[in-house]
Amino acid sequence: MSTRFRIALVIYGLVNAVVFGTGAITILSLPSLSEHWPILMPIVVVASLVLAAPLAWFIAPKLRSRNGRRR
Repeated sequence: MSTRFRIALVIYGLVNAVVFGTGAITILSLPSLSEHWPILMPIVVVASLVLAAPLAWFIAPKLRSRNGRRR
């Protein structure tokens, strides 16, 4: 496994939580969408699971150490 994959795997859950929270708050705070929350909430769950992987993959290189280990 590459370092990028390992970092992406670690932050996947965090990114998933942020994407889900954003979608859930959007649905529940807008009156026009909150009427349809039983239909929209499962869509947000699936969308957050799918979107979190590429977002974590994109963020992972930015979290790598620039200088490596210093001796």
